[in-house]
Amino acid sequence: MSQKANYTKINSKMWDEWASAGGEWSLAINHQNFADATQGIFDIYLTPCKPVPHNWFIPFKKAKILGLASGGGQQCPVFAAQHAEVTVFDYSDKQLELEKMVSTREGYSIDLVKGDMSKTFPFENETFDMIFNPVSNCYIQDVEHVWQECFRVLKKGGVLLSGFANPALYLFGEDEEALHVVHKLPYDGTKNTVENDEELIKNGGVQFSHSLETQIGGQLKAGFTLQDLYEDHHHKGKITEYMPCYIATKSIK
Repeated sequence: MSQKANYTKINSKMWDEWASAGGEWSLAINHQNFADATQGIFDIYLTPCKPVPHNWFIPFKKAKILGLASGGGQQCPVFAAQHAEVTVFDYSDKQLELEKMVSTREGYSIDLVKGDMSKTFPFENETFDMIFNPVSNCYIQDVEHVWQECFRVLKKGGVLLSGFANPALYLFGEDEEALHVVHKLPYDGTKNTVENDEELIKNGGVQFSHSLETQIGGQLKAGFTLQDLYEDHHHKGKITEYMPCYIATKSIK
C-alpha cells in the first residue's frame, strides 16, 4: 500500500528511475557543452523549450548559486564553467550522481546536498546570490513554504529564477492526445485513487497543481519583487497546441 504521507520519498524514487532511464531532465551536458559554457556559449532551461534569457542572470564569477531541485548535470555545470560557487540541493540520488559525474570529468568543485525542499532548507540565512529552480514544485504540496525558504537563504538583492507548470495542465488526464477534463483544481496527488507506490512512480509520482496565487502571489507574499516572466510550451502533447504549459519568473529579494 502507498504511504502518501511520505509522498516526497515516492517522488524521489520516481526521479531516480527517470534518471536511470535517461529522462530529458537527466541528460548531463557533454565535454563540448562544458567547454562552450566556459566561453559564455550556453542555453539553460527553467522550462522545457525556451532558454532563460541571459540578461536574467547575475555575473557568475564567484557568485554563490543554489541549484534547487536542479540535479541531473544540465544547468549547474554551466554555472561552474563560469566560475560560480555552486550548491545543488536535490532529493534524488541519481540526479546528484549525474552532477558528481560531470564535476569529476571537468575537474571543478561542487557541493552536493541531498534533501527534501518541503522541509526547512539546510542552509544559513542569506547564503546565496542566486537560486535556480527549474520545474519541480509540482512535486511539493506547500509551494509557499518553498518561496519562504528561498527568500530566507538568499542575500538581499539576490535573484530567484523559477519555472513551474501552468495549473490548467492538471485539468486533464494522462492521455496527452485527448483533452478531457477529469480533475478539479487545485489538483492534489495525495488524493489519487492509485495506492500502489510502483504504480504512482510509473504514472509520474505524486503531483500537485498550484494556483498562480500561490506561485506568483506566494513569491510576493514571501517578500520578493517580481521583475519579469515568460510563458513556454511543451514539446509534446495535444494541449501545447492550445496554450502555454509552463511559466518562468525572475524575482528579486
